[in-house]
Amino acid sequence: MTPPEPTSVAASTLEIDRSHSEVAFQVRHLFGKVRGRFTDFSGEIHYDESHPENSRVEAVVQAVSVDTAEPDRDKHLRTGDFFEVEKYPTLQFRSISVQPKAGAFEVTGDLTIHGVTKRITFPATLLGSGRDAYGAEKVGFEAEFTINRKDFDLHWNAPLETGGFLVGNEVKVILTVQGKRIG
Repeated sequence: MTPPEPTSVAASTLEIDRSHSEVAFQVRHLFGKVRGRFTDFSGEIHYDESHPENSRVEAVVQAVSVDTAEPDRDKHLRTGDFFEVEKYPTLQFRSISVQPKAGAFEVTGDLTIHGVTKRITFPATLLGSGRDAYGAEKVGFEAEFTINRKDFDLHWNAPLETGGFLVGNEVKVILTVQGKRIG
């Protein structure tokens, strides 16, 4: 198999390719960390390679698709103690600015979780661009940042006999996104 050939993606609209992307998270639980992901998400990235400041992104995650590889925990995460998926079925992000920063980007936008919208800024890295084995133009990005779940009214917790609480407040978000050019 030959490697993908580089392409120019100046001012392209990219559809997030769910089969080659991941929306994951990690949170402290008791004396370890729980890792999870969302399996149902979609979005578009308008990526302007020549003028990154003209780029933007919109994404929607279906809260019911939370998956921590533990069905009972996932069921609990869908309840009113956490995501309350019946009332708040989606998590959403809409950028308001993208700024080039030392070989990467600083993305600022509005993140909505559990009906609460907060402005966040996070670093994103371009992983590369090229044509896949089928000739489709693809662009890859990754980002990693931390949010405080309490900022989004996700307060449920349980005190431990030894002090402290069962679930940490800081949630690491890990995004690996591959977009397919659609325009």
